Amino acid sequence: MAIKIIAARLEGGKFHESITKLRWVNPGSGETGESFVSAIVAWIEDDDGKAYVDEGIHRVAVEIIKPTFGPKFLRTRADGIWKNNLVELPRF
Repeated sequence: MAIKIIAARLEGGKFHESITKLRWVNPGSGETGESFVSAIVAWIEDDDGKAYVDEGIHRVAVEIIKPTFGPKFLRTRADGIWKNNLVELPRF
């Protein structure tokens, strides 16, 4: 299953590390929801989940960043280039 990320909640900053929750939709089932970043990270790691953001007609994969210090966070990457799609999403 793949979910499309459609909105982000940031707290205490304006960078990827500041994203606390994401709003998503499962295009296959129409199911929608909001999840903490930590829950999406666990879902990707433990259940082989996939997430993406639309960028025009292209899908951009959401990947896990594992910093040396601090919690894991999410960021998008297209064609090997890190992107800012998540922080550019509408806020909720």
